[in-house]
Amino acid sequence: MSDTNAETDLAERAARLDALDGLAKLRERFTLPDGVVYLDGNSLGALPAAVPDALTDVVRRQWGELLIRSWDESGWWTAPERIGDLIAPLVGAAPGQVTVGDSTSVNLFKALVGAARMAAPGRTKLLVDATTFPTDGYIAGSAARLTGLDLVPVDPADAPGAFDGDTAVVLLNHVDYRSGRLHDLPGLTAAAHAAGALIVWDLCHSAGALPVGLDAHGVDLAVGCTYKYLNGGPGSPAYVYVAARHQGAFDSPLPGWNSHREPFAMTPGYEPAEGAARARVGTPDILSMLALESALGVWEGVAVEDVRAKSLALTDFFLECVARYVPEGKVEVVTPAGHAERGSQVSLRTEGAREVMAELISRGVVGDFRAPDVLRFGFTPLYVGFADAERAARTLGHVFG
Repeated sequence: MSDTNAETDLAERAARLDALDGLAKLRERFTLPDGVVYLDGNSLGALPAAVPDALTDVVRRQWGELLIRSWDESGWWTAPERIGDLIAPLVGAAPGQVTVGDSTSVNLFKALVGAARMAAPGRTKLLVDATTFPTDGYIAGSAARLTGLDLVPVDPADAPGAFDGDTAVVLLNHVDYRSGRLHDLPGLTAAAHAAGALIVWDLCHSAGALPVGLDAHGVDLAVGCTYKYLNGGPGSPAYVYVAARHQGAFDSPLPGWNSHREPFAMTPGYEPAEGAARARVGTPDILSMLALESALGVWEGVAVEDVRAKSLALTDFFLECVARYVPEGKVEVVTPAGHAERGSQVSLRTEGAREVMAELISRGVVGDFRAPDVLRFGFTPLYVGFADAERAARTLGHVFG
């Protein structure tokens, strides 16, 4: 088949797939630039269309007119748990176990130290994903030093063999940020528990892209950001999940007045609040938090299972298009082919990856680059369609000429 025929064939298939896509109408819930294929939602989600008006109300009316009254009258004080309950069904959690606030790094520190303090006495090791996002490793190292544990890097594929009677806490990423590999959360959680350890999951690259099942799989603690597949905006607050069974014993290393049982009593002694609120620290970032609350409205009526089905179909189609359009030998697919091992991104290894991505962006296809040689394409099914996938692969083929 000639290049022209291949383009016609795949473009027509993309149009048919988009016409049959039950989620295609959700793109209207977002503000996206004309003529741009946006495949970087795994770093920063697109702007939900309702957010600008919601933020205007927060600034002009809630803050500008109601002033301090908004802590009660506008529900500012209860926002961390209220918004946590909006995130909870997206990660498979019942209400009352997720609280929103602080950054992913801060929440990870709370979760790791809190887990170490709940671990069985005499255990000596904190196991961490050896390929983790660097900050997770930095935070894990600090948590290990603080709690007297030894930090032990492990490959998630080999992790069960490393779990033993000395393992106190395990930290793993649900989806690898470079490769897009999806790790076996149910199996690894069960293996950690069989060894008597607690497990903390980083959900930054899975929440909002695929079912997580925190409650169903007995996860102990989890953290995640909200500016990727949850579209909360740049620097939007992160969240922490503390399973209900652990909340009474969870001892945060960052006790603040917001997590006090009676915060306005202003007593010198600390008594933790009940439930997920004990994971709060200080005054929440109301502007970004309420932008996130508005952004989560795009999930109304949307099942994560449907999002996952479209994600896999999109990434399958994109990989097919890459194989047809890109000259042989120019790229190596890093992301696993098997659905059970694939998140919602496709990573391709190539020489000159930085320059290739810069050229793609100049042609209206926005992905990103990870050193030294990885092109990342994130597929957010709420607003990415099959025509986007076809155009991105075709443009990549043209870049290689």
